[in-house]
Amino acid sequence: MPELPEVETVMRGLRARLEGRVIARARIGRPDLRWPLPEGLGQRLTGARVTGFRRRAKYILMRLDRGESLLIHLGMSGRMLIAPVSDAEPVAHEHVSLHTDDGWRVGFVDPRRFGSLDLVASDAEDAHRLLAGLGPEPLGEAFDASMLSAVLAGKRTPIKAALLDQRLVAGLGNIYVCEALFRARISPLRRADSVAGARAARLVPAIKAVLTEAIAAGGSSLRDYVQPDGELGYFQHAWRVYGREGKACEACPGPPACPGIARVVQSGRGSFYCPRLQR
Repeated sequence: MPELPEVETVMRGLRARLEGRVIARARIGRPDLRWPLPEGLGQRLTGARVTGFRRRAKYILMRLDRGESLLIHLGMSGRMLIAPVSDAEPVAHEHVSLHTDDGWRVGFVDPRRFGSLDLVASDAEDAHRLLAGLGPEPLGEAFDASMLSAVLAGKRTPIKAALLDQRLVAGLGNIYVCEALFRARISPLRRADSVAGARAARLVPAIKAVLTEAIAAGGSSLRDYVQPDGELGYFQHAWRVYGREGKACEACPGPPACPGIARVVQSGRGSFYCPRLQR
């Protein structure tokens, strides 16, 4: 599933193409994705002008001049396609297409249909059922060591699981949590409430740095994910631990002092870390 940097990259691509444009035509190819699409979605989008964009966690909100926002969730395999309207034939699994007044087509492509689209009042976005319970944004100014320490207080789960809990911190995913914990020299197995204080002071800037660098690189490309212009993301070339099981850690001398990067399964997901450095 695309994580925060991928979703931010997609949002920026959509903003560059759609902000200020009028949706001249909306084609809806099916009545549902993960959930039923809003009734009359095509009619409600047609003729609307796009006034802006916002990302909240792993969701994109496209704001319209009619006082509504189109909420977009890419799900497991969803992606946004941008192409000239002259390429009018939808590609495989392109379930929703928006044609703009300046001759472009933006399509929502989702082979597995785990993504979703919905309409929400723009002045009540955060009250939507998918957004209402989300925690703070990790790139926001309010997200600091004291806030992280507070949300981790009393949490007996491993820190990796706590950071993936969207109710505690919004938008973090498996790849970037692994990378941030490595930079902060914190084991993914460490109990969450023990990270408060000095460890949180290391972890917060590590989270912000990893996310910022990944956004600058266009995200990481896994399986179906690409940017709206079709380009692949490149942050996977900068992974220090994720997917590197058994390889030498860049900060260790190697065998026999360090056996290499280890992988353990936590909550059904692989956690990659250096047992020598991360405690």
